Amino acid sequence: MKEFFIVMTRKGQITVPAEIRRTLKLKQGDKIGLSVRRTDKDKIQVTLRPVQSVAEMTFGSVAPRKRPEDFDELRRMFEESVAEEAVMEDAAPRAADED
Repeated sequence: MKEFFIVMTRKGQITVPAEIRRTLKLKQGDKIGLSVRRTDKDKIQVTLRPVQSVAEMTFGSVAPRKRPEDFDELRRMFEESVAEEAVMEDAAPRAADED
């Protein structure tokens, strides 16, 4: 295991060494998680790991129906569906009144 020594600024900031950034494939703006735990000998161990957002972790898990997606067509289909539901809801009370 390789050990790195890092200096903390008075504001509590540290710089992650380039070798660690390359190994973890970190780049500017990435989120990093730190976990702190006590070992059996009452020592403290800190683990650093990259953290992805839910959007990043799930990106591409659902394939679009076709590529490229035609958003104008999707919008038209949505509007038609909402209009059909509105007509059905409007017609239902009239049918009940006729009985």
